[in-house]
Amino acid sequence: MDFKQLKALVTVAEVGSVTRAAELLHLVQPAVTRQIRTLEQELGVPLFERTRHGMRPTEAGATLVDRARRALTELDRARAELAPRPGVVTGIVTVGLLESAAERLAAPLTTEVLREHPGIELRLLTAYSGHLQRWIDDGDVDLSLLYNLTSTPSLYVRPLVRERLWAVAPPSAGLDPAQPVPFADVAAHPLVMPSKGHALRTLIDGAAREAGADAEVTVQTNAMTLQKRLVLAGHGWTILPGIGIATDVSDGVLSAAPVCEPEIWRTVVLGTPRTGRVTPAVDAVAQALVRQIHRTVREGEWPSARLWEDRTGEE
Repeated sequence: MDFKQLKALVTVAEVGSVTRAAELLHLVQPAVTRQIRTLEQELGVPLFERTRHGMRPTEAGATLVDRARRALTELDRARAELAPRPGVVTGIVTVGLLESAAERLAAPLTTEVLREHPGIELRLLTAYSGHLQRWIDDGDVDLSLLYNLTSTPSLYVRPLVRERLWAVAPPSAGLDPAQPVPFADVAAHPLVMPSKGHALRTLIDGAAREAGADAEVTVQTNAMTLQKRLVLAGHGWTILPGIGIATDVSDGVLSAAPVCEPEIWRTVVLGTPRTGRVTPAVDAVAQALVRQIHRTVREGEWPSARLWEDRTGEE
């Protein structure tokens, strides 16, 4: 098993075609086929099955692809970190961003990192907190924003921001950001909700119990963008973090207001693995991310948010 075989394996899995993989790898098709077959013979299991939609990894193949992708990423990181120019921070850094915060943070973070450290290759992934935490534990992400999480044996957590959740409705509802909406009033409307098991849904369900409200859930989804689209389509109201709807509200696309009675708060944290060496590149990106979050909150671009260091018992 060598680097070329693993590269061929991952490429075929990603594009679903030996022919296309050969083009991307600048090889002839038989060479790619031979590399895959050599792996299968060495491991004693089939790694792909041919379907009408192309080459699809078998269960064993998917497992090997996952491991191979991580191994190739680590090799890329090592190449980027070895023999750097004096005084220049280099390396590959994979950052996890909460879907709700990505729109506000991704562009300025990228701008700062590429300006201050052009030797860093930045990779941004967005997802919900549970997925991001799993990616950190699996070694696929170097650092990530998470929420409502404390430090674990495998993860160091730095609290950054406390923020309220907002009721979100079509513009015709006329919600006023300066006038919080009681949860019972929100629950009087059909609700578009995050899927069961999602951490945001857990917070909302807890508020419903505290308010003694019996909410009618019309649809559940695991995507914030879909929640907003379904609200605009007239399928109900929803509840989201303020940073996820700040632009929509300022543009008049949606109306929104903080939820009260009870207020719903979440804590956004920066998670990093406890194991392994923190490279200068990862540390530089972490510092840049913290600076961007502080700027976003202090310039009023993160609605109903308080920096952790400035919190004053808002609960």
